[in-house]
Amino acid sequence: MQKIDFFKDMKAHFQSKSGSYYYYTNEGVFRYSNHWGRVANCRWKIKGIEEYKNQNYYVGFANWNDFYPLNSFDKVFYIAVDYQNEQAKICRVQDENTEDLFLMTSEIAHQKLKNIREVFKDAKWMTYMNEDVSIIQKKVIAELISTHKTLQKIKLELRRNSTLS
Repeated sequence: MQKIDFFKDMKAHFQSKSGSYYYYTNEGVFRYSNHWGRVANCRWKIKGIEEYKNQNYYVGFANWNDFYPLNSFDKVFYIAVDYQNEQAKICRVQDENTEDLFLMTSEIAHQKLKNIREVFKDAKWMTYMNEDVSIIQKKVIAELISTHKTLQKIKLELRRNSTLS
């Protein structure tokens, strides 16, 4: 294990089985780790590092109010899409008006995010349709983020509609 300079002058409050160190403050928690993303029942996202690489050690900080319970039944997530940069991210409802948002569970949101990335990455199947690929991508993604339809069902409907025209 590498020497941890960050914790040199303070003792970690907790060390996980996988070697991550945690230091608690009144404002939040510092985490020193070489793995981020899904960890036990938490999802840790590391921001501010351009060239992030798993297995490199980083220190992250999370405010206590950034933590919230994850469960399989609360529909508190939606997906925001940046079509220009071909990126999407899962957002959690805060205090905003949710009237225009299609809310979903964490599990569904992550599946749909995976589908959206696939739609941006693989456009081969769209080239056989009579419409510009970017327009088809927007249609497919709009359906993904605003309905319960699966990507497979959306593709099937698009194929049917394109053969009818």
